[in-house]
Amino acid sequence: MSPVRRCSRTACGRPAVATLTYVYADSTAVLGPLATYAEPHCYDLCAEHSERLTAPRGWEVVRLLDGSAPARPSGDDLEALANAVREAARPQERAAEAGGGGGRGADPMEVARRGHLRVLRSPDN
Repeated sequence: MSPVRRCSRTACGRPAVATLTYVYADSTAVLGPLATYAEPHCYDLCAEHSERLTAPRGWEVVRLLDGSAPARPSGDDLEALANAVREAARPQERAAEAGGGGGRGADPMEVARRGHLRVLRSPDN
């Protein structure tokens, strides 16, 4: 017996990547990450069948995200990374600020600082 679980669809031998469960009381089909073990009333589906899944008329399909999949970086993540690189490229300013004894005049937008976090004034003010 193969340790890889296969798609539950008839004549499909591809490996399963998702588990489908029906919640009859709510008229909902829940498609989530592959369950840790096979359940008798759940259906394992391959990638193709999980993408093409449709529910009966009047039912809702809930697709749960796979928490183990790596998250794609958002615009905020990339902007924060760029800001961190810019700040790291200015070590002489940070050294002068640490040795200067509270000279906060370098950034007029900065209101307060705690560790590596800064509170900035709104650009509208």
